Parts: sequence; structure tokens; C-alpha cells
Amino acid sequence: MDRPIAIVGAPSSIGIKPYENGEPRALDQAPGVYRRLGLVSRLGADDQGDVTPLPYRDFVRPPGRTRNESEMVSYSQDLADRVAGLAKQARFAIVLGGDCSIVLGSLWGLRRAGRSRVGLAYLDGHADFATPMESRTGSVASMCLGLAVGRSESPLARLDGDGPLARPDDVALVGRRDEHEPWYGHEALHASAVLDLPHATVGNTGYGRVAGTVLERVARADLDGFWIHLDADVLDAAVMPAVDSPEPGGPDLDQLAELLRPLVNHPKALGMELTIYDPKLDPDLTCGSRLVGLLEGLLSPK
Repeated sequence: MDRPIAIVGAPSSIGIKPYENGEPRALDQAPGVYRRLGLVSRLGADDQGDVTPLPYRDFVRPPGRTRNESEMVSYSQDLADRVAGLAKQARFAIVLGGDCSIVLGSLWGLRRAGRSRVGLAYLDGHADFATPMESRTGSVASMCLGLAVGRSESPLARLDGDGPLARPDDVALVGRRDEHEPWYGHEALHASAVLDLPHATVGNTGYGRVAGTVLERVARADLDGFWIHLDADVLDAAVMPAVDSPEPGGPDLDQLAELLRPLVNHPKALGMELTIYDPKLDPDLTCGSRLVGLLEGLLSPK
């Protein structure tokens, strides 16, 4: 990476369902773990601190709505303010989550910085394309890609006021392995203009080779740059078990790096976010260390 890097923590668990015992998940601890493992110094980055959400409210799922909807609107706005500031400074932004719902604040921030139309490379083990009525959990994390492209009547699908945060034909979804879970919005995904590259397809082609296909979608000349969403559960569960919904199969760390390296080094890449790592499921921090090593290998100064 030959650009200055700025890090923002997004210690949010309000976009995901609680544990089975009813407690909020510990994804809010992830940014602190990455820092303790030395990520900031290893990247030579400027640490901009955290954007902290309101407390978890909807421990019981509200009928027909997303959990913590008003809190999510407020948090997306606060995160957008921070991301917009970094985008205006032309720094490569890294947003450390937290749950997947932070993609809404990240994209909104790029809009506020004057990037009226951006591409989105969405690397995830799940489609995240449900509506509040389709989702089994009511978690924004299960529907945040759908919300980002305006697929819902929720206010979270209209954060910017004049249309969705991203257009389906500017999005590449890579690595999902959730065909056995149709409640992630598969029927609508298949009918949409989103470029859907599930692991069953990418694994045969090779993650390095598919990078060009992704860039053809998200880094076109008519776009104002692109954002990278990296959900840790895109990795094989054998490599990354410390996530809320691990899926078998998927790339290993080297294969994922082959895909990410051309993306993060592309001149139109605006930044990326890392989500869904749960330190409570990683007592010896093996998984956290793997993620820090992945980012260091991709982004450390040349």
C-alpha cells in the first residue's frame, strides 16, 4: 500500500442477533483486539478512534422490523460522518467492525464526501439480501446488502434520502456458501443485477483469477471509486471459526489474499471494512491474529 492509511473502529453489535443466552454478541470488542495485536503500528496507520453505537435494545425481535432500527439509523449517520472525513482527505480508510451493518455507514460516508456513485465488492459467506420480513433473525447483518441497494421499506434502505447507497449493477458479491439458507434473500438476489460469484463458482476459477472480474464491475470508469466489505465468515470455518455463522468450505487465508491484493492496490479503491469476528469465540486470539496478519500482508507499507 503506497497511500496513507487511517483506521476507524466501529465497535457495534447492534446489527446482529444476541447469543442464545440473550446477551449481546461480543463483536464490539473486535477493534480493541486488533489494536492490542498491533494492527495500527504494523500498518503504519493513523488511528482515528472509535465510533460507538447506542446500547442494544431489541433483545426480543420486533415483528416485521429490524432489531434496533432507530439505533442503527443513528449509528450509520455517526459512522458516515467519520468515513466522509477520511474520504475527503484521500486516505485509504479501514473500518474495523463490529457486525456487517457497518457497511451502511461506510457507504453513506462516501456519499457525503461527494462520491455520488461507488462500486461495492462484498466478500461474504452469506448473501445478506433478505428483507425484514424474510430474515429469520431480524438482524440488520442478515439484510445489509439488500438494504444498501434499497431492497426494503425500512428507513435503513433510504438513509441518503434520494435513492439507495449502492446500485445493484455496481455490486459484486463474492464467496457466499449459503444456498441451504434461502431466507438470506436468494430469490431476489438471483433476479437482481448484482454480480453473484458464490464459492462454488469462484473455487473452481480461483480467487486470484476472479479479481479481474470483480474489478470490471466495481472499478468502472463511470464510478467514483469502490468500497470493499470483508466479512470474516467468507473464510473457511476451519480457518476462521470465531464468527457468528461459520460456513464450511470457502477460501483459506492465502486464497483470500490473492483476491484482495489487486482490489486494495487499485487506484479507485477508497477503503475497506472488516466485520463479524467475535473475540468471545476466540479465547487465545488465534483467529484475531490471522486477520491482523492478513491485513498486514495486504496493506503494510512497501
